[in-house]
Amino acid sequence: MSIRCHIIEDEPMASKLLQLYVSKLPVLELIAVSDNPLHALESLKTNPVDLLFVDIRMPEMTGLSLLEVMQNRPLAILTTAFSEFALESYELDVVDYLKKPITFERFVKAIGKAEQRLQLIGPAKEKLAGADYIFVKEGTRFVKVNIDEILFIEGLKNYVAIHTIHQKIISLQRLKSLEDQFPADKFIRVHNSYIVAKSAISSVKENEVCVGAAKIPIGETYLKPFMDFIDGLHLH
Repeated sequence: MSIRCHIIEDEPMASKLLQLYVSKLPVLELIAVSDNPLHALESLKTNPVDLLFVDIRMPEMTGLSLLEVMQNRPLAILTTAFSEFALESYELDVVDYLKKPITFERFVKAIGKAEQRLQLIGPAKEKLAGADYIFVKEGTRFVKVNIDEILFIEGLKNYVAIHTIHQKIISLQRLKSLEDQFPADKFIRVHNSYIVAKSAISSVKENEVCVGAAKIPIGETYLKPFMDFIDGLHLH
């Protein structure tokens, strides 16, 4: 397995250290290095990667905000000299949280976690891309869900509620895990707590998406990507 990675770090010394660590592990392929989150976003459009190393405190946009705004974001390892962001990083389902100064041993451990996640995500994406349905665990049973019948998915801490045409299914998993699996051409993240099926959107009003009778808020960090999607359809 080769893991394509991108370092996003505005401190020159910290960036050089990460580059050195990456060079020591044959499994890692360094695709790009950015010292600005906005530049990184542009680079990722044409040079997608499997893994991001993201500093939290950067000019113009924090690393956390960068991850929140990205559609179909790669796995991420956060780096920071501060520890107060640990809870927020958990909510974003990052692979690991490395506190500076980062030792090589700790870096290797984080990469091991990334490898495990990628081994799980890869087959899931391949399977879902060619499938019309999935099975999700609800309590002690597995429920078949037709992908084309899904209206939206709501994140509820460690649970998700999958709203379909016929039913609502509660499953013990993170919203991020489903976002990684669902095809981007059919679903879009509009809020920290919501993913909607593009085909189910009936209207958009101010900062809300209407999916049937449900009114779903559009999060501030997701507003621009969502409106870019709408503009691309020439619906405005």
